[in-house]
Amino acid sequence: MAFGQPKIEYKSNAQILKMREAGLVLAEALDAAEAAAQVGTTTAEIDAVFAAVLKRHGAQSNFKGYHGFPATICASVNHEVVHGIPGGYVLADGDVLKIDGGCIVEGWHSDSARTVIVGTADPADQRLSDVTQEAMWRGIAALAEARFVGQIGDAIDDFVSAQEGEPLGILEDYVGHGIGSEMHMAPDVLNYRTGHRGPRVKPGMCFAIEPMLVRGSIETHVLQDEWTVVTDDGARASQWEHTVAVHLGGIWVLSAHDGGEAGLAPFGVKPSPLQKL
Repeated sequence: MAFGQPKIEYKSNAQILKMREAGLVLAEALDAAEAAAQVGTTTAEIDAVFAAVLKRHGAQSNFKGYHGFPATICASVNHEVVHGIPGGYVLADGDVLKIDGGCIVEGWHSDSARTVIVGTADPADQRLSDVTQEAMWRGIAALAEARFVGQIGDAIDDFVSAQEGEPLGILEDYVGHGIGSEMHMAPDVLNYRTGHRGPRVKPGMCFAIEPMLVRGSIETHVLQDEWTVVTDDGARASQWEHTVAVHLGGIWVLSAHDGGEAGLAPFGVKPSPLQKL
């Protein structure tokens, strides 16, 4: 028996606007979590700050309880790449913290992540974060003109591969994804170049674009908590992510306060906000 590809969900403008509401709540919650990420703070305390913003807005966490995940954010430190569980770890000067979170507003999801370097940054770690962040924006900018989803990964890979100095690896086991009425949906959004074009980009598609880069080998494993992904060689990692919508007028970064205007400007791309109905 032949099985088809997972069905892609196409959102109406009204549904994209609901996702924008979720994205703005998420951006505020990430702002608060980032501000709380100071030397001496525990990752559990940062999770509580994030959760308080969601509660104030009446939004739901799409992380807590997801396949049993126990918190509202993933807090991954240093060699932890993604899916770290907040707890008693006390942040130290120079730690590289990835804060990944999301929320739901009236059934519609948002998902976004940032890398925060606590206290004084090692220049190599700062470069890692900066390159990862720009790789994300280059992927988003490519979406504005892309005919196929695979062109997002092409743009990310081409940029990272062209960097001089210490080589950075792009994780291949963890990728971006479609998003909408669920957090993880079709299609996968690869962060690297392959021979596969992926599905055609059409209005109504929404994506979580999230490159994850490491300073060493891209080989990883999952800890005994069955969540936290760490690099095999102990190298530090960075993650940046935004939720992005495609509509008839263009693209719109739903989890950025300004809709992606500042991040896209260097590439000559202007986001196209939808007007409230």
